[in-house]
Amino acid sequence: MSETQVWALVFVALSFGVYIYIAWRSRVRETKGFFVAEQNVPAVANGAAVAADWMSAASFISMAGLIAFLGSDGSIYLMGWTGGYVLLALLLAPYLRKWGKFTVPEFVGDRFSETVRSVAAVVAIIVSFTYVVGQMAGGGIVFARFLEIPQAGGVAIAAAVIFTYAVFGGMKGITWTQVAQYTVLIVAYLIPAWAVANTMTGIPIPQVSFGQILAELNELQAEFGLDQYTQAFTARPQIDVFLVTMALMIGTAGLPHVIIRFYTTKSVRGSRWSALWALVFIALLYTTAPAVGAFTKFNLLDGVQGQAVDALPQWVQNWQATGLVSVSETSETVNSVTNNAAVFAAGDADLLVNNDILVLASPEIAGLPAPIVGLVAAGGLAAAMSTAAGLLLVISSSVSHDLYFRYVDHHASEARRLGVSRIAMGLAVLVAIYFGINPPAFVAQVVAFAFGLAASTFFPILVLGVFWKRANATGAVSGMIAGLAFTATYMIYTLEVFGTSANPHILGISPEGIGTIGAVVNLVVTVVVSLATRPPSEEVQEMVEQIRYPSEREETHA
Repeated sequence: MSETQVWALVFVALSFGVYIYIAWRSRVRETKGFFVAEQNVPAVANGAAVAADWMSAASFISMAGLIAFLGSDGSIYLMGWTGGYVLLALLLAPYLRKWGKFTVPEFVGDRFSETVRSVAAVVAIIVSFTYVVGQMAGGGIVFARFLEIPQAGGVAIAAAVIFTYAVFGGMKGITWTQVAQYTVLIVAYLIPAWAVANTMTGIPIPQVSFGQILAELNELQAEFGLDQYTQAFTARPQIDVFLVTMALMIGTAGLPHVIIRFYTTKSVRGSRWSALWALVFIALLYTTAPAVGAFTKFNLLDGVQGQAVDALPQWVQNWQATGLVSVSETSETVNSVTNNAAVFAAGDADLLVNNDILVLASPEIAGLPAPIVGLVAAGGLAAAMSTAAGLLLVISSSVSHDLYFRYVDHHASEARRLGVSRIAMGLAVLVAIYFGINPPAFVAQVVAFAFGLAASTFFPILVLGVFWKRANATGAVSGMIAGLAFTATYMIYTLEVFGTSANPHILGISPEGIGTIGAVVNLVVTVVVSLATRPPSEEVQEMVEQIRYPSEREETHA
């Protein structure tokens, strides 16, 4: 076992032990503790938990790699995910917290009807499963590289740990575990970034110093026959850049596992402060990612330029075992970059590098010591597991609280409902393990699909449900089904999934961006059908007024 693997094992084992200990201390026996952490989480802690829940394997593992490979166009992920959180904080979080329920489908059910609630529960399960696949795949990558455990085994180990602490503590255990996971992931992300920035520029503030290397990076890109790193709209058409950014924004604001976190605060005021703290915690990573992408791309190109196969850097050999880096000894391929991989002519060979390795490999590429490399492994797992736990809880609550309790056994006891929740979570883990081992695409792309589905289903309905009293059940269910069907059909049409062959993008619109148009379809259908059918009851319209215009007393004590 190498020194890097020893350090990785130490950090991973310690962090896993902390997670399970926290869950054991936070174990619950009531549904309120299991679903919403007894609505007693302080704003700062909830902010850290929101940040960990939201900054998934895509943020930690893939985002900087996407920016590195796509250059300026990679900023769509940065702008989309950050801007979406602002929409969530301003348009939805305080109002849904004031409604005071356990799940997003429960709000939709109260606002519209039980039929809409059922549709929302099914959609929540679909979106969450799509999202959790990326987390499991990301965890498998970490295990495969740093501990030399096959990806299938790595996914199974990560899933087992997540299941353990999620089943013990539910939302309460997940919340405090996510606080610890945020600490691990942000330290693991920032320390290598600071070290690389200091080594390359003498200024250990990556957000400030990475601008110094952009001119040289542009020159290196030109030497490899690639577009300039800072040139816009080279990887995607301008219209697709807009659509993907918007899909990520409104998809973020419609993700059930993020929204449900705001149900856990002590008050409406607490939910707003949670949003502020979460933005601060998220900004620490998101302002660093562009610098990590630029530094890593520079080191990668500079390290392999003109090198013979036997003279390639050691990190290439280390990552070849995972299948995410490959070397072809006959250089016939033109340098090229796609969403998920890049091919570079390195001397007399072609080097293919997968996007998902760049952050995890960044310390090795920069020649940093083994403890820092091992710390990054723990950070990558923390990012994947924190989000996966929240997603599995959404699946569990949708099955037990929104489907079983409503339609199978409305008089089920607390113990029985908790039992059903835990069984549902166990089944969800098994499905997640399978798709984590056999993912349909690379980590960030799978996650982007989940955002597209959330954008085309939940966001329009939630916003209309809060701000338009005339929206009714018939319009809501019609809009959700239309948005989901349109978006999913286009994704399947343009991707190689379920045995189908990929088809060309229509008008240059990628499957990651189609969620924006799906949201418009949802919105139009909901409005048209609502206006063509009977309005909601006076009681429902009054409830909408109350959550939009809370009194001073409600604002303070809700």
